[in-house]
Amino acid sequence: MRYIFLLACAITAAAQQNFDFVVYGGTAGGVATAVAAARHGLKTALLEPRNHIGGMVSGGLSGTDTGKKEVIGGMALEFYYRAGRKYSMDRHLNELSWMPEPKVAEDIFREMLKEAGVTLFERHRLKEKTGVVKEGNRVTEILTENGARFRARFFADTSYEGDLMAQAKVSYTYGREGIKDYGESLAGIRAVTESHQFAVDVPARGKDGKVLPEISTEPRGTPGEGDKRIQAYNFRVIATNVAANRLLWPKPVGYDPKRYELLANYLEAMTPYMGRPLTFNEVSLLRIIPNGKVDLNNRNGFSTDYIGKNYGYPEGTYAERERIWKDHIDYQQGFYYFLANDPRVPKPLQEEVRSYGLAKDEYLDTNHWPHQLYIREARRMVSDFVSTQKDLQTDRTKPDVIGMGSYASDSHNIQRFINDRGFVENEGDVQVQVQPYQIPYRIVIPKKAEAANLLVPVCFSSSHISYASMRMEPQYMIIGHAAGIAAALAAKGNVAVQDINIAELQSKLREEGAVFEYSIEENNKALAAIRKRFAPPARTGPIPWGRPAKKN
Repeated sequence: MRYIFLLACAITAAAQQNFDFVVYGGTAGGVATAVAAARHGLKTALLEPRNHIGGMVSGGLSGTDTGKKEVIGGMALEFYYRAGRKYSMDRHLNELSWMPEPKVAEDIFREMLKEAGVTLFERHRLKEKTGVVKEGNRVTEILTENGARFRARFFADTSYEGDLMAQAKVSYTYGREGIKDYGESLAGIRAVTESHQFAVDVPARGKDGKVLPEISTEPRGTPGEGDKRIQAYNFRVIATNVAANRLLWPKPVGYDPKRYELLANYLEAMTPYMGRPLTFNEVSLLRIIPNGKVDLNNRNGFSTDYIGKNYGYPEGTYAERERIWKDHIDYQQGFYYFLANDPRVPKPLQEEVRSYGLAKDEYLDTNHWPHQLYIREARRMVSDFVSTQKDLQTDRTKPDVIGMGSYASDSHNIQRFINDRGFVENEGDVQVQVQPYQIPYRIVIPKKAEAANLLVPVCFSSSHISYASMRMEPQYMIIGHAAGIAAALAAKGNVAVQDINIAELQSKLREEGAVFEYSIEENNKALAAIRKRFAPPARTGPIPWGRPAKKN
C-alpha cells in the first residue's frame, strides 16, 4: 500500500498523527529504517528536525568511508547502486557510485522515501525535555516543538544525538570508557597519539608567553583512564576548482587572524621539515568526487577538526548545540579564509587554496556551506549487550548478525594540550585496522525493561572504541535496514523488539541483499538481489522495429 508523501510545510501540525512506526532523525540510517519498515507494510513516518534528508551522506561526506566494499550490502548497497544509475556508471562498466555529490545523494533519499510511501515531516524537532510520553516500558507518543503529536506502536531514534532515546529514559553514556571498564587496550586517554599529530615541535606559547589560541590549558589526564571528552567535529566542505562553479572562501563575521597563530607557526615549521611548503591536501584532505568537486576533511596537526570545542554537545540544550554549531562554522570558515588570504601562509599553498572555493551548485539554502555538522559521536546506548574492542578483533562472529563492518577503529583527536616540554600536542586519535566483523541485532535494542518498542540504529550500544569503527554511514544504513524490518516483524507478531524471530529477520535481510560473510560470492549475491529490484519488467508485447517476440 502506498501512503501519501507530505512535506512538513504542507501539514497542519496541531492534529495528532497516528502511525504504525515513527522514525525520528532524517539521517541516512533514518531513511533506511523508515523505508525498510514501509516496504514491509508499516504505515511509517519520518521526522526530521531540520529541512534536509540524508545526514552526513548528503551533508558533505561524499568521500564514503567504505572499508572493504564487499561487506556493504542491503539498503546501503542499494543506495550506492542507485547513485551509480544517476551517474550512468554502466558507461564505465561499473554499477556503483561510492562518492555521490550531496545534492544527488539527497535526491536519492527523497526518491526512496516517496517510492516506499513514507510520510516525511520536516522541521519537526522533538520537544525539549518533555517530548516523549511512555506507559510502562513502551513509548506511546512523541511531541514536537511545533505542537504536533505522533502516536505509534513502535519508534526508532535515528538521530546523531539520541534525544528520543535519552528522553525515553534508556541507559546511555558518552565520552570514553577507561581500559578497566571493558578490558579494551585502546580505551581511554592515549599515552601516545601518532596520527593527525604535529610532526615537528611547535611551542604552545607565543613570544609574549601567552598560550596560543586553540590550545587547552587543562592537563592531558592519565593514560588509560576514561573521560567525558568527545572526538572532534567538523564540516565536510564541498569545494571546486572549476572557475564557473567556484565561490571565494567566505570571511566569517568577527574573523580574527590571531586565532590561527598556531596554524601559521605550524606551517612555517613544516616547510624546512618537509623541504617544501605543505600542500592543500596535507592540511585538508581532498577526496575527489564527480563534476570537478572535492570533499574536504581534516588532516594532520592543525586542520578542520575543531578540537576540544564540542564537549557540551551530547548533553547540551538546543540553544547550546546551536552555539557550538555556529562556533564550528566560524572556526572552519576562518581556517580556509586564513589559508587563502593571510600573508604568513607559504605562497604555493596559498595559491593552491585560492584555486578552490565553495561550489555554487551545492547547499543553495545555507550559503553553499554544508547543512550538517559532522557529529562523529554523541550519546551511545548502554544495553544488555555492549559492543567492544573484542567484537572487532577476536569475537567477530555473531548468532544474531544483521550486517557487517570493516572500517578501522577511527577516532579523531579529542584534545590539544601542552606537553611537559612546552610544545603543543594532540591526543585521542585512534587508527587501528580491523578484520571484517559481524554486527549483531542486540546493539540496536534497549534493555527490555526500559523500552520494549524502541529501536536505536545510530546511537547504538557500543563502547567508544567499537563505535569508532561502526559509526560509518554505510553501517548506519545497514543497521537501519535491519531495524526497519525488525519493527515490521514486531508489529506483525505483536511482540517486543527484543523478542522478534531473529532467523526470520536474517532471512528477509538476505533476500534484500544483506551481507553476513566477507566473500566475493556473498557480495555477488547481494548485488544480484539489488539488480533484481531494478530489473525492467519482462516484455510481453512486440519488441522494437516490429520484429515478432521470440517464443520460449
